[in-house]
Amino acid sequence: MTSDARSSHQCCWLSTRSQAWLQLMWALLVGISPGSWAQQGTQPQSIKIEGDITLGGLFPVHSRGPAGVPCGEVKREKGIHRLEAMLYALDQINSDPDLLPNITLGARILDTCSRDTYALEQSLTFVQALIQKDNSDVRCSNGEPPIIPKPERVVGVIGASGSSVSIMVANVLRLFAIPQISYASTAPELSDNSRYEFFSRVVPPDSYQAQAMVDIVKAMGWNYVSTLASEGNYGESGVDAFLQISREAGGLCIAQSIKIPREPRPGEFEKIIKRLMETSNARGVIIFANEDDIRRVLQTAKKANLTGHFLFVGSDSWGAKNSPIQDQEDVAEGAVTILPKRASIDGFDQYFQTRSLENNRRNIWFAEFWEDDFKCKLTRPGIKYELGRRKCTGEERISRDSQYEQEGKVQFVIDAVYAMAHALHSMHLDLCPGSMGVCDKMDPVEGRMLLQYIRSVNFNGSAGTGVMFNENGDAPGRYDIFQYQLSNVSNPGYKVIGQWTNHLRLNSEEMQWSGGDRKIPESVCSFPCESGERKKMVKGVPCCWHCELCDGYQYLLDEFSCDMCPFDMRPLKNRTGCRPTPIIKLEWSSPWAIIPVFLAILGILATTGVIATFIRFNDTPIVRASGRELSYVLLTGIFLIYFITFLMIAEPSVAVCAFRRLLLGLGMCISYSAMLTKTNRIYRIFEQGKKSVTPPKFISPTSQLIITFILISVQLLGVFIWFGVMPPHTIIDYEEQKPPNPEFARGVLKCDMSDLSLILCLSYSIVLMITCTVYAIKSRGVPETFNEAKPIGFTMYTTCIIWLAFVPIFFGTAQSTEKMFIQTTTLTVSMSLSATVSLGMLYIPKVYVIIFHPEQNVQKRKRSFKAVVQAATVSRTLSQKSNDKQNGESKIEPDRSQ
Repeated sequence: MTSDARSSHQCCWLSTRSQAWLQLMWALLVGISPGSWAQQGTQPQSIKIEGDITLGGLFPVHSRGPAGVPCGEVKREKGIHRLEAMLYALDQINSDPDLLPNITLGARILDTCSRDTYALEQSLTFVQALIQKDNSDVRCSNGEPPIIPKPERVVGVIGASGSSVSIMVANVLRLFAIPQISYASTAPELSDNSRYEFFSRVVPPDSYQAQAMVDIVKAMGWNYVSTLASEGNYGESGVDAFLQISREAGGLCIAQSIKIPREPRPGEFEKIIKRLMETSNARGVIIFANEDDIRRVLQTAKKANLTGHFLFVGSDSWGAKNSPIQDQEDVAEGAVTILPKRASIDGFDQYFQTRSLENNRRNIWFAEFWEDDFKCKLTRPGIKYELGRRKCTGEERISRDSQYEQEGKVQFVIDAVYAMAHALHSMHLDLCPGSMGVCDKMDPVEGRMLLQYIRSVNFNGSAGTGVMFNENGDAPGRYDIFQYQLSNVSNPGYKVIGQWTNHLRLNSEEMQWSGGDRKIPESVCSFPCESGERKKMVKGVPCCWHCELCDGYQYLLDEFSCDMCPFDMRPLKNRTGCRPTPIIKLEWSSPWAIIPVFLAILGILATTGVIATFIRFNDTPIVRASGRELSYVLLTGIFLIYFITFLMIAEPSVAVCAFRRLLLGLGMCISYSAMLTKTNRIYRIFEQGKKSVTPPKFISPTSQLIITFILISVQLLGVFIWFGVMPPHTIIDYEEQKPPNPEFARGVLKCDMSDLSLILCLSYSIVLMITCTVYAIKSRGVPETFNEAKPIGFTMYTTCIIWLAFVPIFFGTAQSTEKMFIQTTTLTVSMSLSATVSLGMLYIPKVYVIIFHPEQNVQKRKRSFKAVVQAATVSRTLSQKSNDKQNGESKIEPDRSQ
């Protein structure tokens, strides 16, 4: 073997040894076996674009492969479109004389295969130039140091797409101070500048997206929603951000928070739909999920006949894509989705539609894309030709022979590349002023310094919107809000209904729901309470409550509590406040007043007639014999008893109340005082006659009047003392007519006479009545031809019966809502009846004789006091004997005729 060969062999050995050492170090750093590269060889497949400064690129060119295989099928939009966007941006920058003049940007672009662990393995290419290797002990055979090729140095990385991939890569790139700008990773976790200080992104984080979604939910009046998240960083962090923001904002409750497993088992989505239906009021479903999970959720909801029930609010992973809703359009109708504000880049369309197999050989995956896009097969060495599939001609053209629509993140890929270019441009101006090309100060580019320039960029991006970063490397939040509309529209599909740029602008008039309904459906735990109902909150769920009516005399103080109305008020019908309680009194037209007034009028007329008759025949024997003076007093009392009815029914006032106090007991007092004086006189006369022929004292008319007025004065004295202690006044009694239903509540205007004071006012008259009754019983044996004892006795017996009936009626209605009416009527009728009894038994017979039998109204032989007493004694003896015979005690007299 020659020296050159040996040297070449040794250098080759060093290269192999160096690579093995790098793989070993990588395994120690990230815990991944380098053997997993076997699938694609020891050197990862990549696109290499030569340039003065090299940028790295990470794109999901292929989908995740099945178990044991890193990569699956090619991804046309998310993979190839985005990759070509970076190539397009590099072409534009390199041809721009004002941006990085005399400096060419190159690239090393890798495929992540939509798998975070595989992306880590691929990213080894970016850091291998930064790993210091000690070659001091290595010599060629001739003793000279080996010639080791300088490895490619990547100054910054564009990517990755998925948040989980970006997190994995960012953890390693920060160790080597390589700045990274993502075009699609939106996980809020990446905003943590202490952990991902070299990470920036031109798309807003999900925290902004979550804020926008919270604002959308609130704008639609929803307060009770469920969340669905695909297992993984994107879904879980998105939902976590939504939950945190909703808690901070308040007024929004989460019914269910469900995670969709990475590898769902059979029946998993049926269980998810069943769980969502456990809280069926939470019709709104916030969904952070990948396209496949969204599609299967919609499919399962349709299978469960729940079309139109769920109201989806989708994140940017749903956006305005048709693939998740394909064949499930009716279930997705009304879904509100969000997508970072974007624009279609016309220059990229022109660029991409002109790509062909001949002019795009730098893209090593373009042939694979060509086959998938045109559904044909290329003849390639080592690839078996698939039977039944047409052969590609190479003359196919994108958009002409296949369906083409620019992928949504193309704009952001271009902006990410331009952001890196603008940062390098500013850095070159500061470090290499006047220098053509890369100067020594930028060779190599210091990563931490480049990061500062990246965070300072501010330029108009490809869509004309500003590109800038905050202190955490996040782009401003700018979103378009879409709604998928199906009914009553000429072109079914996604329609822009609003925007969000730090605050929401939602055109609710443009929204349309299942069946073309324009009214926003409800997604609330509890519906608003009716008027007059308070909320009784469900413990632990601030958006759920039970409605309880403010009952009785309560009104709604606030939405959570009721309070009692003031004593003189009652609640409004809707119980939102209180209103004055109506004031009532006993009206003259009331049935409760008509009967007492009718009886009183008849009584007054009768009493007036009797008084007139007595005055007309004042000197006739019957009038004189009845005791004219006391008769007029008694008739005055009877008149007052009838008259009090009008005072009891009249509208209460101070004067009316004063006269009620005065006359209520006075009429009865006058009547019973006169009758008591009469019965007492008769009793004393005949009791005195048993002992002597001398008449008792104080039986003259003058004495009788004096005794009567003394008895009356006791009543008057008590009334005037009452006046002094408690002057008469009116009150409004709100308790008397306060039934359970406040609509029937009334305040009763009345005098300040309680039931007890009324009874006390009548008590003296009742004592007089009872005493008079006792004397009437004692005088029952006196011949009726000589006195009025028996008529007075019958009067008192009947009066006692009336008042005995009055007591239970009066006090038995104390709890009735008609208490005042019943008691007033009972009292006035009882008094009128007692007055009528006195009038009818004592004076009507006399008036009858005076008017209709004047022949009997003549003077009879005047007898002495002794004769009267003897006659009364004989009468009593005969009465006693008659009683003895009735008792069987008569003796058989001997026959004296023999």
